[in-house]
Amino acid sequence: MATADRLDFTPPPPPGFLRGMGLALLAHVLLVVALTYGLRWNRDVQPVSAEAELWSAVPQEAAPKEVPQPPPAPQPPIVRAPPQPEPPVQRDAQIAVEREKKQREAAERREEELERERDKRRKLEAQKKQEEKQEALERKKEQQARLAAEKRKKEEELARKQEQDSKKLAQQREENLRRMQGMAGTGSTAATGSAAQSSGPSASWGGRVQARVRPNIVFTDDVSGNPKADVEVRLAPDGTIVGKTLVKSSGVKAWDEAVLRALDKTETLPRDVDGRVPTSVVIGFRPKG
Repeated sequence: MATADRLDFTPPPPPGFLRGMGLALLAHVLLVVALTYGLRWNRDVQPVSAEAELWSAVPQEAAPKEVPQPPPAPQPPIVRAPPQPEPPVQRDAQIAVEREKKQREAAERREEELERERDKRRKLEAQKKQEEKQEALERKKEQQARLAAEKRKKEEELARKQEQDSKKLAQQREENLRRMQGMAGTGSTAATGSAAQSSGPSASWGGRVQARVRPNIVFTDDVSGNPKADVEVRLAPDGTIVGKTLVKSSGVKAWDEAVLRALDKTETLPRDVDGRVPTSVVIGFRPKG
């Protein structure tokens, strides 16, 4: 495995190395051939001399013979030694270490950037959740305020209704009191008529009405106390029930509805002892009699 690692890190041979070596050898060979040929040419060439006789009236001295000069020897080419390359294994190892260092630094920078992005995203999400929580809290407060306002309004309406019912009940009590006084033979203190008694129903008529209506009441709920439901009943001359109105609730809706259903089922009420029936009367009904 170590040998394979070293082979992987061994650099390829420098380009042009073989070509440079071939050119250097060729230059040396040419230099040797040129030197050899030049030396042989100098030895083989013999100087050629010639003699001539010239006759002239004035004798002239002949010029010296020219000795041919050999051609200059060619200068050998300057062969420079190729530069020694750096140890490939050490340089490649250094390059690999630097590359690995740069890659590690780049990875660390990317990781730092990603961490900053994650922190930024977490902060934005936390801020968004806080804003949503604040909005939900504000909506809840608004809803509670609205419910409280509606509750106060209902309580005020209920109080007004109870006050109206109380006034109406007090008025009905006064009317009943005057009617009872008339039935007893004495007029009320505010009466202006001249008759000895009012034309209200007799004392026994209310018992006969209860005996007629109560068997038709269907009510099985268990209620606390004995609340009373007052119903105004309008009658025809023959005793037929032509209308009914709940003037005061008992506070138990099921009992009020049971009384109204019983009056619908009864349809007619009995006549009084004098054969007459009142045109309108308020009758109270209690669950326990």
